Amino acid sequence: MDKTDPVAEVEAAMIAIRRRQTRRTFAVESGGPDPVQEVLDAIEAAGPTPVGVNGIATALGVDQPRASKLVAAAVAAGLIRREADQADGRRTNLALTPAGRAQLEAVHTHRRTHFATAMADWTADDRATFATLLTRFVTALDR
Repeated sequence: MDKTDPVAEVEAAMIAIRRRQTRRTFAVESGGPDPVQEVLDAIEAAGPTPVGVNGIATALGVDQPRASKLVAAAVAAGLIRREADQADGRRTNLALTPAGRAQLEAVHTHRRTHFATAMADWTADDRATFATLLTRFVTALDR
């Protein structure tokens, strides 16, 4: 890696983040059920937009049978429930249960604790600048 090339440094950092995310390090460390956590994250990311198994498949980049297995595991674990779509009775949407919300909150707390530790010796201005720039960078990747 060329230390004089900021783009190369960003690439190396992103690879390190991807490796960590691939292992679902924070979810596993906080006691979350590894593959099921991805389903919870996808439902949370959808916000108020209803999401079904096909939406989970798209969000996770997996095929529909794999998404169905992950959703079934999340349902069996009591973390999500299936609900009839009020706009289209043929569809089933997925919703977080209180246990699913608690699991998400536990993982968020665990992640934020790790992030706060990593930035513990940064100034408040450095943390704010990093948050602004990282958010801007991630947003630009979607363009």
